Amino acid sequence: MAANFTPQGCGPNVDSLYYNLCDISTVWGIVLEAFAVAGIVFSFVLFIALLANIPFTQNKNRKSSVALHAFFLVFTTGLLGLTFAFIVGKDFSTCASRRFLFGVLFGGCFACLLMQCVRLNILARRNSGPRAWALCLGALGLWLVEVVVNTEWLIITVVRQPVPPNATDEISKAMTSPCNIANEDFVMALIYVMTLILAVLVASLAIMAGKHKQWKMEGACILITSLFSVGIWVAWIVMYVYGNARTGGPTWDDPTLAIALVANAWVFIIIYTIPEICCLTSDDESQQSLGEETYPNRGVGYETILKEQQSSQNMFMENKAFSMDEPNHASKPVSPYSGYTGQLRSSVYQPTELALITKAVTNHPQDSFDMVIPRASTHSAADSGSSTPSTHTENENAAHTQTNGNSGNGLHRTSQW
Repeated sequence: MAANFTPQGCGPNVDSLYYNLCDISTVWGIVLEAFAVAGIVFSFVLFIALLANIPFTQNKNRKSSVALHAFFLVFTTGLLGLTFAFIVGKDFSTCASRRFLFGVLFGGCFACLLMQCVRLNILARRNSGPRAWALCLGALGLWLVEVVVNTEWLIITVVRQPVPPNATDEISKAMTSPCNIANEDFVMALIYVMTLILAVLVASLAIMAGKHKQWKMEGACILITSLFSVGIWVAWIVMYVYGNARTGGPTWDDPTLAIALVANAWVFIIIYTIPEICCLTSDDESQQSLGEETYPNRGVGYETILKEQQSSQNMFMENKAFSMDEPNHASKPVSPYSGYTGQLRSSVYQPTELALITKAVTNHPQDSFDMVIPRASTHSAADSGSSTPSTHTENENAAHTQTNGNSGNGLHRTSQW
């Protein structure tokens, strides 16, 4: 066939083993190849985005799951790469990789999902999850079980296959080839992976019973992923074991397994990986926005406080200056003119000197003649000395008269006329 017929779309130098990759008549191979390549590229971009988000992830409970996400993406990329082994033709290497890596890669994916469920169950109840190294060791232990199971199964079914003594070389090669395995045996070798799928489904349901709602979103993503995975596995197992034998025969076996790989890998990417990477820094951004809304202007607040302190200090200094300017009431007599500022006020009565004198004369006319204003005189020193006591007496009488005259209004005059 390789020498006489070359499919349309393939070059003359292409080996017949790879005709499904370029044959236009086999559309399923080209379509699955395109989806597999796109998935590999997208997984690589998500892996870079996951590593780039590590410095910005401040929540330690979310940061502990980064390693599991990274391993999960590696296994998902392996599933997409394994699709090419089912698209190309069968030989010893492709059949061995199919039988061994199918269960190993799916086992790694579901082991990571199961440990994520364990982490989220603890977080949903205690709000404090286990460390990253414990989660990685748990996932590694679950994955190694499938590795051991597939290795033993491959050794038992291929290497120790009994060969009749009279068989030719072609018959012995066909019997010891990993391609010569029944479909039922291939499905039975994946029982441990099916157990992991059911465990992930039950554990993700248990997350919904937790009291901390912030971790239930991740649990919901794992729950939806496990439900889609169960549906895909039930569909391909039924088709691989019963449907192909009744409809298309063995020619439908490889497309069935390839479609299962691509479909389940894209479910892992779209439903689980993308939301998980988006949730890594969601709590930090919400806390930052909440802090900015609660304290929108921290710098302005400090400046306001400093300004208030400075204004209060200035007011204190001004009040202190005013208090220093005020007279001391205990040591100095109070003058009736102390509150006068030169402005007329209708509500405060401020008498003048002429009004005080007139008031005194009106209230005490009998004492008005005792008020004598001293005048300058040209008498002799003796007369001045003799008249000093009388002058003092007159001044005392005038002061007494003025005080008595102003007693009614509560005004006291201490100066002497």
